[in-house]
Amino acid sequence: MASNEGFLTEGQREMLKFAPPNEDVLSSSPKSPTLKSPGAAAKSASVLLTEHLVKAPGGGKASTAGIAGRHVRRTHSGKHIRVKKGSWFKLPPWYNFAFFLPSDIAFSVLNCKYHAAYGAGGKGTWGRWLDTDGESQIDKNDPNYDSGEEPYELVGTAVSDPLDDYKKSVASIIEEYFSTGDVEVATSDLRELGSTEYHPYFIKRLVSMSMDRHDKEKEMASVLLSALYANVINPTQISRGFFMLVESADDLAVDIPDTVDILALFIARAVVDDILPPAFIARARKMLPESSKGIQVLQTAEKSYLSAPHHAELVERRWGGSTHFTVEEVKKRIADLLREYVESGDTAEACRCIRKLEVSFFYHEVVKRALVLAMEMQSAEPLILKLLKEAAEEGLISSSQMVKGFSRMAESIDDLSLDIPSAKTSFQLIVPRAISEGWLDASSLKASGEDGPANGPDDEKVKQYKKQIVNIIHEYFLSDDIPELIRSLEDLGAPEYNPIFLKKLITLAMDRKNKEKEMASVLLSALHIEIFSTEDIVNGFVMLLESAEDTALDVLDASNELALFVARAVIDDVLAPLNLEEITNRLPPNCSSGAETVCMAQSLLSARHAGERILRCWGGGTGWAVEDAKDKIQKLLEEFESGGVISEACQCIRDMGMPFFNHEVVKKALVMAMEKKNDRMLDLLQECFNEGLITINQMTKGFGRIKDGLDDLALDIPNAKDKFTFYVEHAKGNGWLLPSFGSSDAS
Repeated sequence: MASNEGFLTEGQREMLKFAPPNEDVLSSSPKSPTLKSPGAAAKSASVLLTEHLVKAPGGGKASTAGIAGRHVRRTHSGKHIRVKKGSWFKLPPWYNFAFFLPSDIAFSVLNCKYHAAYGAGGKGTWGRWLDTDGESQIDKNDPNYDSGEEPYELVGTAVSDPLDDYKKSVASIIEEYFSTGDVEVATSDLRELGSTEYHPYFIKRLVSMSMDRHDKEKEMASVLLSALYANVINPTQISRGFFMLVESADDLAVDIPDTVDILALFIARAVVDDILPPAFIARARKMLPESSKGIQVLQTAEKSYLSAPHHAELVERRWGGSTHFTVEEVKKRIADLLREYVESGDTAEACRCIRKLEVSFFYHEVVKRALVLAMEMQSAEPLILKLLKEAAEEGLISSSQMVKGFSRMAESIDDLSLDIPSAKTSFQLIVPRAISEGWLDASSLKASGEDGPANGPDDEKVKQYKKQIVNIIHEYFLSDDIPELIRSLEDLGAPEYNPIFLKKLITLAMDRKNKEKEMASVLLSALHIEIFSTEDIVNGFVMLLESAEDTALDVLDASNELALFVARAVIDDVLAPLNLEEITNRLPPNCSSGAETVCMAQSLLSARHAGERILRCWGGGTGWAVEDAKDKIQKLLEEFESGGVISEACQCIRDMGMPFFNHEVVKKALVMAMEKKNDRMLDLLQECFNEGLITINQMTKGFGRIKDGLDDLALDIPNAKDKFTFYVEHAKGNGWLLPSFGSSDAS
């Protein structure tokens, strides 16, 4: 090899130092040429370098301009070797000097420059000569190992869906809420979760999770929705969430058979709680196919729940009520929080306590009691009015509840004036102020101005009579002494006010437990026999139904309970079925709630086995359970059958104090006569009829119940039909039954 081929001359070095930048992009050649001349050397060098993968400094990605995709490099022998990384790259400026050097010098210079710039054999080193044997390997144990030299590898990972994450998070919030019942914690957790755009999914998840649980969880779900409304979830999202539920009704029905009824009740509850506009039903109906269950849900909500009389109270209490308190407990809590407010003057705390009651349908009681307190304590009036104004402006007490509260106050202002002489004057000053400040609708003025003061002597007499009968009724509820009550009424000497007594009796009983309701029904039966005429009873129920809407303000389930009282009066022969038509005709045209109550009573009476069902609504006797009454009847009949005296048996029946339930005596006596083949029971029935202990109506009911179950009875007593035919003829002959009783149907 010539000497000039081993070293660079000074001229060559100068040329290398001042080489112009040339960034021409070269293409790779499929073959490696033999190095024979400077031109060939330059060509071979270019081929050699272009067939290598040049790595950018610092482990970065090489430039992608120039040489295409997949490259191989070759040894001097032409052996193919894989490159570390396939990439495009640009050649550096000094590459062009290979054209001016001998082939072996050009190869050495280029190899050194290449490895100095891009590295080989380790990070931060000159590197080594180009690899010529085997495939290149990267040793992870090498101290100079650079992870950037590793081949790029795409790793597939699941992309997280924000909605899925949100649904998982809210599910845990809802589960925790159902366990703890803490509304504030659930509200805080949902607020911290963020993702407000997904709140409709929270509503759907909350309701759907509660639908296949107990009534407790359904009630908790409704309470939480009311708490979240406006504070955390805006009205539009509430509507959207409920529409999503209605849309998915078909899917929900697969797992929850009574989806239609439950979802309809949730929608009705949302409307009653003022978190869903009534127009939602009409709008949603237009966007659903007619064949979907969603349409059934909307129809059920509208017709079965929201169109019923006093629907707000019924819907609120369907799952046990928001608070599970009795009316008296709620009233006491209202009175306590108002007095605490007068002492502290903290309006925000008072509003929080009112909201915590969770009886939005009963907030008219807050208004009424607040007004009474303002009249009792003149110094507290500014605070009370400030509270009512604040509650109205916050939407805590709705306009309708505010009007109801003022209307109730207007109706009782005369009675209140007896205890607070300045009550009427104060009320007349409060009303215009409330209207001028915008938190009371002017329609309440009409209610407050309809009735003038009671000045006549008759009105004073009525007031005194009402006070006296309230004491008499309270004493009866404590003593259960019907004869004493009758004597007290006779001592009053005011039979013309008997309808007022009936109205007061039932009104007071409705606000108490089932025992007092049962006692009131029993007392009506006794009074009808002793001192009340049918006309008195009819007039009393007309007065009661005329004021049904007012009664509903104090008694949450007034409509249903009034219907039961009316139906029970028919069952007990206090009223005849025709009297119900008379009562309906005598109601004023604007008394729709009273007419609906009568219709409800007629529906109860037309049901199968209506007698037994209505008798069981409050228990038998003076608060006994019906089963206890049946056991007592069975025992006294067995004692009589085994040799008892008729007079003692009659006295035991009388002592039970259940004249409305004597048809059970008739039924059990006839069955026992068939089983024992002993007609001695007929003698007992004859004596009871003679004494007036068992009426024709009760006899007819007893025989009718036997006739209804005669086929089943014949399975145990083969000759039951023949025996029954004989008993019917015997009863007709002795006047127990009317000749029209259809004995032929039984046979």
